[in-house]
Amino acid sequence: MFFRKQQAPAGTPPWTEEETEKLSKNKETQCFTSTMNTQNKLKWFNVFLFVFLLAWFLVFFFWFPPTNTKPHRILPSHYTILVNNTKSAPKIIPTCNLENVSVYVYSLPAEFNLGLLKDCHNLNMYTDMCPYVANCGLGQPLWPLPQEYSSASSSGNNYNKSSTSSSTSTSSWFATYQFIAEMIFHARVESHPCRTWDPKRANLFYVPFYGGLYASSTARESDLKARDALAVRLAEYIESQETWRNHNGRDHFMVLGRTAWDFMRTDTDNDNEVDYGANILLNLPAVKNMSVLTVERQPWTGGSKQHGIPYPSYFHPSKFNEVVRWQKKMREAKRPHLWSFIGAPRNGSDKAAIRDKILSQCHQSSRCELLNCGAISNYKCHKPMEVLNVMRKSEFCLQAPGDSFTRRSTFDAFLTGCIPVFFSPHTAYTQYAWYLPSDWKTYSVYIEDDHTAESIEEELLKIHKNTVEKMRQRVIDLIPTLTYAHPNATVTGQHLGFKDAVDVALSALSNQVHLLDSS
Repeated sequence: MFFRKQQAPAGTPPWTEEETEKLSKNKETQCFTSTMNTQNKLKWFNVFLFVFLLAWFLVFFFWFPPTNTKPHRILPSHYTILVNNTKSAPKIIPTCNLENVSVYVYSLPAEFNLGLLKDCHNLNMYTDMCPYVANCGLGQPLWPLPQEYSSASSSGNNYNKSSTSSSTSTSSWFATYQFIAEMIFHARVESHPCRTWDPKRANLFYVPFYGGLYASSTARESDLKARDALAVRLAEYIESQETWRNHNGRDHFMVLGRTAWDFMRTDTDNDNEVDYGANILLNLPAVKNMSVLTVERQPWTGGSKQHGIPYPSYFHPSKFNEVVRWQKKMREAKRPHLWSFIGAPRNGSDKAAIRDKILSQCHQSSRCELLNCGAISNYKCHKPMEVLNVMRKSEFCLQAPGDSFTRRSTFDAFLTGCIPVFFSPHTAYTQYAWYLPSDWKTYSVYIEDDHTAESIEEELLKIHKNTVEKMRQRVIDLIPTLTYAHPNATVTGQHLGFKDAVDVALSALSNQVHLLDSS
């Protein structure tokens, strides 16, 4: 059941007929009771006011000449974003700190990205997305912050001067939506030091399509042609570009904030097949030639064109010292809970079985901290700091598959230095090859068979203390590259001082294109 705010019927004015009549009379009285003498006085007063304001304008114009520099600002009180125009390069010429990376950003028609935000209330059937698309997709600033989080944000930051308060301007913590990576990635690349405005100098071509927002907004559309229409138009637009024809799209890429499954519908004659609201974007021939970065790739047929990128968590630092301070805090954090689980029961045999075991065992254990999100009244599951507080006090964080294989919770665990425990290789191992070590034993625990899952706590207690410490250090070391830095961090051309998730992706894509060119 969905509830919406009650509104007056369409066409009904917000006042009664009696109030309307009074308002009309008041307007008439104000317009026609002036005497000629009063009009003459007002005329001379207006002339004097015009001359006075003109004089002040000239003084300010010559004393403070206007600048042509337009920084990529953040507007925390608005639901839309401002991004740099792809057609005009900034005067500051940044130096790219990534080897062989030169990325060109397409200036797409608004219907493919920013235009979608105009109807942000209807971008998702379950959630009002307006608060989440604010701040270039970071969402609303988390404020006030607990001491352990606020001290991780640099007091020297001044990137958010348009904030409604001075306190929020120094925060690097946001209530970020889990399926919004496409917006954050776009904002980061817009001001990235390795961006080029000359397509002839580029080796990467970024198509900033907000496919995830588009998919969620049309999931209830029963007309499949209408549901697929925007994706089809995008493919036609990209194929018509000269830059596409140079390599037939092999050097192009897009970023999707939702799982690949939401873009891989295959129409069949089977009327019994459940329609989950997916579109055909990833099955279009043009898109198949591109590289697609998504929070969950299809592990069987995704091939070499689909690449997993981290779900965005809540920490978006602007400087390396913020990351270092946070890592230090997580290394020193006291962890009274051996293990924890944050999640709800699921339907379906496999998913339901493992989650039921986890919920039951955790509930019965004094060493486990459980945040059961199945109860509607449990608001803590929707509070970022409540979620992170459970994880930063735990040695191990269990990551059972949910609606799909992957979870944003996995990256919340990395952020808090909590060792992830996986029950499927497709939750992380087959997904994030660019980001995670090939030897999964150095940073995670894998519980595969049902017999082992019957005694999760016993399995975790078998791991030696020194091994646990080494694993946690490895998890904490991974924090920078799994984090999406603040989009404004490089707006003036400076470097972050560390590689974030976007940097890792651009470097990997560049290497991939180089291999294709040399083959």
